[in-house]
Amino acid sequence: MLSQAIKIIMNSFYGILGTVGCRFLDSRLVSSITKRGHEILIQSKNFIEAAGYQVIYGDTDSVFVLLGSVPHDQVKVIGDDLTTRLNEWWTKQLREKFGIDSYLEMEFETHFSKFLMPTVRGSDAGSKKRYAGLVVDGNNPDTTHLLFKGLESVRSDWSPLARDFQKELYRRIFLDQPYEEYIKQTVSDLSNGKYESELILRKRLRRKLRDYVKNIPPHVQAARKAEEIRRQRELPSLYQAGGWIEYIMTLNGAEPRQYRESAIDYEFYLDRQLAPIADSILVFKSSSMDKILNNQIGLF
Repeated sequence: MLSQAIKIIMNSFYGILGTVGCRFLDSRLVSSITKRGHEILIQSKNFIEAAGYQVIYGDTDSVFVLLGSVPHDQVKVIGDDLTTRLNEWWTKQLREKFGIDSYLEMEFETHFSKFLMPTVRGSDAGSKKRYAGLVVDGNNPDTTHLLFKGLESVRSDWSPLARDFQKELYRRIFLDQPYEEYIKQTVSDLSNGKYESELILRKRLRRKLRDYVKNIPPHVQAARKAEEIRRQRELPSLYQAGGWIEYIMTLNGAEPRQYRESAIDYEFYLDRQLAPIADSILVFKSSSMDKILNNQIGLF
């Protein structure tokens, strides 16, 4: 992965110049930053591909380059050489076209030995800003770690069970380790109530509770139930002005964690938490959660 240091500065200017309170607010400036950032990525992509490499993805301040079967000790050599040539090319382009000095600085950042970008549902296209990869230590090729971007394991609105499940499942598949029994055991433990403390969902109420009128999502339902219980117990309000709510999905819908009364809806956690995570990577193994469980999802 190659990244642009200058893009961080551009993003900062975008945030400032796009704020209503900024004295220099001008939509043309904001549009220009977006346009130039996109132009930098596209022209960098074209340069890299002209050099004989395949660019598989570009994301705000990075381009992902597929090197193919390259020895580990050659990856950094190629990455550093490519960035040096690209930086020199940008210096020349900006000087000749605009008569300005270049402050763009492309650098070799990360070596993924394996990389996965889950597809958008119903499409063959990858989902933007969502990927996982096995990162190789630059000094020790035997040392690796997983990096997740935008996936469920780094999102607070997914349960701890789902996040841990994704990390372990991806680790096993990336390292070519057995994973089917792990999936079956996790589902079995879930149905037996082993993970009750790891099923808590947490989400922010971004508006006042009374402002949710048409669509009432689960976390709002849970907050309203909590408020009613607290009113009956003559306790002060917690969620009328917004804030974070922790809740659990039960057979009677979303209920606040601290006031849950109903049985947990384990099928929800299987169908809406574990299965989507598993299927997003199992599809590349020509498999699915349903196949691994032998179509016995209805056991619950």
